[in-house]
This record gives sequence, C-alpha cells and structure tokens, in this order.
Amino acid sequence: MVVTNDTELPTFEELTVEEVPISTPGLRAAAHHFGKYCLDVNDEFMMCKQETNDPRKCINEGKAVTNCALEFFRKLKGNCFDEFQIYSNCIDKSSNRMDFEPCRKTQAVYDKCVFEKMGIERPEHGFFCKARVYTGNRPKPPVEEPQVFNELPIGLKDFKEEERPPAKYGQRNWFIK
Repeated sequence: MVVTNDTELPTFEELTVEEVPISTPGLRAAAHHFGKYCLDVNDEFMMCKQETNDPRKCINEGKAVTNCALEFFRKLKGNCFDEFQIYSNCIDKSSNRMDFEPCRKTQAVYDKCVFEKMGIERPEHGFFCKARVYTGNRPKPPVEEPQVFNELPIGLKDFKEEERPPAKYGQRNWFIK
C-alpha cells in the first residue's frame, strides 16, 4: 500500500490497546486452547483483512482479538495457573526449538485442568487446517468485475481456431485431442 498526502492514517489513540504480556513459551503452551476460545473473533478479523485489503478498516476487529486474548489469559490465570506455568516452563526448557514432545505428561495435566475448569477441550490435530464455513454477520463484499481490454496491441490479430495456420512442428494442443 502506497501512502500519499491524501491517505488518512489512524491516530495514535485509535491504535493504542493493552498488550498481552506473555512470553513465547506461554503462547505456545496455550495456543491450542486460545485458538479455540477466540475462534469466532479471529475469523471475523481475518475475513475483514482478506476482503478489504486495507488494515485501517480492521482496527476494531483487531482490538477485539486482543481483548479476547486478554480475557482468555485472565481466565487461564484464575483457573489453571500452576499447571500452565509448569507446562510452559517445560516447553521453554525442553529444547532450543521449544518442542511439545518432551512435555506430554505436563500437557495432559494442563489439558485436563483447562477442560474441567474452563470447558475448553484441546482441539484434535489439524483442527485449524480444516475448512470451515464462515458464519459471522459481516456483509458479503461486492463482486469485482473482471478487467476487459477491448483493444489488441498493434500487429496482433484476433485469430479463430479455424483460421490458424497448421503447426510447424507437430500438433497444437496435443493433450486435448
């Protein structure tokens, strides 16, 4: 996106939101439950981003995602803080790539706590890769008309298939016939 003098940018106050104060191991530990908890809000933001191609129009949806994250981590802290800390610490110390595999026992304890106290079941493998039908209240974007170029470049004629000369070294479109 090119910015010119005519481009209106949002003010600093519009862009300022409370940040989610959590580290990378904590985000990795809570990612599956967090993704499921904020699924609808995140889908709304992603649809806005996809349809408008202008980040300025999706500021409110982005703020809603941040608020959902803050709400989730506050609930997590109130319900399963100890289990979460042990699991995220295990992920942090497991390897330099923060693998999940060495921490399956602590993950099971954490998953059980989140399910019992928050009612969020850990999604199955590949849940976020599956195609889902968007069910939000966002209006359908207008259909863009395809570009039509009426004039041909100088020196080119509009050939019909019957008028084309035979191919010099074999059959054209041999894979179709």
